[in-house]
Amino acid sequence: MSLGIVFLSEVFGTAMLTLLGCGVVANVALRGTKGNSGGFLMVTWGWGIAVFAGVFVAAKSGAHLNPAVTLGLLINGKAEYAPDVPVDVASTLTYFAGEMVGAFLGAVVCWLAYKQHFDTEEAAASKLGVFSTGPAIRSTPWNLVTEIIGTFVLVFVILTFGGTPSGLGPLAVALLVVGIGVSLGGPTGYAINPARDLGPRIAHALLPIKGKGSSDWSYSWIPVVGPLVGGALGGIVAKIAPIIITAAA
Repeated sequence: MSLGIVFLSEVFGTAMLTLLGCGVVANVALRGTKGNSGGFLMVTWGWGIAVFAGVFVAAKSGAHLNPAVTLGLLINGKAEYAPDVPVDVASTLTYFAGEMVGAFLGAVVCWLAYKQHFDTEEAAASKLGVFSTGPAIRSTPWNLVTEIIGTFVLVFVILTFGGTPSGLGPLAVALLVVGIGVSLGGPTGYAINPARDLGPRIAHALLPIKGKGSSDWSYSWIPVVGPLVGGALGGIVAKIAPIIITAAA
């Protein structure tokens, strides 16, 4: 498989992820929408379905959709990211680029879909919340810990599934994301994906959104660094856990 196909697969899959994921937040958070005030549970299920759709769209490339997943596979020692896609520097950078570009584009399309509601919404925080995460209680070390733990669960369980998405794979990953959201998403909004947070945050900064306020760059590194650390730890533990279990048996 060419790296061009990998790139486009990740772009389209991650764009679908952020279009639907940011879209459900917009539906809940912005004034005058049909889903306004739908609540956190609606958001978590919306993001789960967004992952479900994104995994199907990007199945050809293995549907990473997330630099933390790509890093976890790399650290885990996998020989291939997807069938006929060897793990090397070029393929790793291709996945990262596709994920970031896709996340940005999906957020832009979400803005287009809700343009009139962005214009009428007065709260800048609600507008930023459509694009990126923010903590319920701002505490750098604890927000970082939350993102590390949530992403560790994501990557560790995905690697435990084994193989690339097929059959029940997309549904399993979607339900896992819902589970992480309802269980661990309260403190930070569970970015668990550097591209999902940074790509839309850049879109927020660049788009001509009326009264949008700050893009909160002082917090922006946490949903990037935390997931990358959590993904790396997930890759390591997923590799050694079977060894430990076998030895204990």
